[in-house]
Formats: sequence, structure tokens, C-alpha cells
Amino acid sequence: MDHLVLAVALALTHVAAVAERAVGPGSWSLDPPVALALLFALLYWWSNRRTTAPLRTRAERRRRHLYFYAGIAVVLMALASPLDAYSEQLFWAHMTQHVLLLVLAPPLIVLARPWVRLWRVLPLRARQSLGRSLARGHLTRLRRLGAFLGAPLPSFLAFCGVMLVWHIPVLFDATLESEALHALEHTLFFATALMFWKQVIDSPPLHAPLDDLWRMGYVVGAMLVMWVLAVVIALAPHPLYAPYAHELARPGGISALTDQQIAAGVMWVPGSITLVLALFFYVNRWLAPARAGRHALAGNH
Repeated sequence: MDHLVLAVALALTHVAAVAERAVGPGSWSLDPPVALALLFALLYWWSNRRTTAPLRTRAERRRRHLYFYAGIAVVLMALASPLDAYSEQLFWAHMTQHVLLLVLAPPLIVLARPWVRLWRVLPLRARQSLGRSLARGHLTRLRRLGAFLGAPLPSFLAFCGVMLVWHIPVLFDATLESEALHALEHTLFFATALMFWKQVIDSPPLHAPLDDLWRMGYVVGAMLVMWVLAVVIALAPHPLYAPYAHELARPGGISALTDQQIAAGVMWVPGSITLVLALFFYVNRWLAPARAGRHALAGNH
């Protein structure tokens, strides 16, 4: 599954790059979420420089590094590349951003398992003090909140709820008028997606309590929510979002309704690829013991 997700990341990032070239050269930007992503990349790199690992684990470490930096690259493609500039004029470009932040960058970060390395960036005294506070109950409420939000059901509801709520026309329109609100939207997309994918993909030391059958249902449920939203957008008889409906200089010369239908297609098809891969992976793993049993029975006969 690791290699499949990475392959999808490379493919969809290439598609986004081609889309950018199709609408024009654009310019790169450095907004707060982008600066935060770069900061985490720098901290991760610094932690690696300070960590010595056994020779037998170096290949595994290199693979995890690749996942992490690929995830950061996808975030930058979504938020800092010319794609972000054109998202103000093209709804499908905006939807491409959402797909990258919901179903592509987060699973790559979760596959990378960067949690311990990012924790080690803190000074030793700060880690010891925070650890003692957690152990003694000084941060009991914070610990309970983290445990609650990290559970499967709250993570699922947060992921689907945030995705649905921010596509309500009045809120979506507001993000195009306010940079701060737009940054909040993208931050919540990415944060809740990390919560969701942490339940789907094992990412030690974080614990994913779901077994394979529940993970399949988990993924199918999220996919159905995404499909319903895509269908509603695609079948709307008129443009849903005022800024795009009133756009006078839309790149490519397409109509607002066509732009909206393309955006729905982006959510429906590319947005489902990683979820479908995860589903196939767990279906295959769930069926593996049954196949092994049948082979053993055939061998005995």
C-alpha cells in the first residue's frame, strides 16, 4: 500500500503541474499554512541530522523520509504553487487543492510516521517537563481531548463534517473573500484528514484500534460522503458559488457551470483514488487468511 499511495501522489502532483501549465505560468506564494509546512519540513530534517540509527534500519528510514517530504511537496503544490492563484478564478483548481489536502498529502505524512522525530526536536528539558505534566495530570483536559479526537468515530465525523460544511455556498464564498478564513479552511482540511488517515494506516507510535473489516467500512463511509457531495455539485442546475458564477475572465473560456461540473469530477474520481487503494489493500489482507486456509485444505487432499 505504501508504494501505491506514493505512486498516486506522484501521478496527481504531475496532473496538478500540467494543469498549472495549461492555465498559465502563475506565481508561487508563501502564506501562513505554507510557512508552517516548510517549518515542519525543516524541523524534521534537523531531527534526522541529530539521530543515529542502526544500519539495518536505514533503508526503512529513507523510505519514511521520502513519504514525509513527498507529503510536504503535495502541500506546497496545493497552497503555494500557481494552482493557488488560479483557484480564485477556477472552481476546479480550487477543488484540486482540496483533494490534495484531504486524500493525498495526509496519507503520505501518516505513512512517514514522523511523530517521534518531530517530538525530539524539542529540547530535552521541555520534553521532560511536558512528559511529567502529562503523567501527573496537570494537562488532564488536554490529554482527554486528544484521546477523544483521536478515536475512530470523532475522527471520521470531523473529516466528513469539515469537508461538507466548508462546501456550503455561504461559507465557501466567504473563504474567497477572506485570506484568514481561507487559511483556516485549508488547515482544518489537512488536520482532520490526518486524524482520519491515522485510523486507516498504521503509524506508530499512534495506535489505530480498527481491525481490517472496520477499516474497510471506515474508508467506504468517507468515500460515500465524498461521492454524495460531488454528485450534488455536479447535478446543480446553476452555479452554486457566487464568486465563480460572476467571474468575467475565467481562464480557458469555459462557463461557470462547466467549471463546476469539472470540479465535481475532480472530487469524484481523483479524490477517490487513494481511498479505493486503501479499500483494496484491506480487502486483500482480510481475505488472505481465508485463501491460505483453502490452499492448506487443498494440499491435505
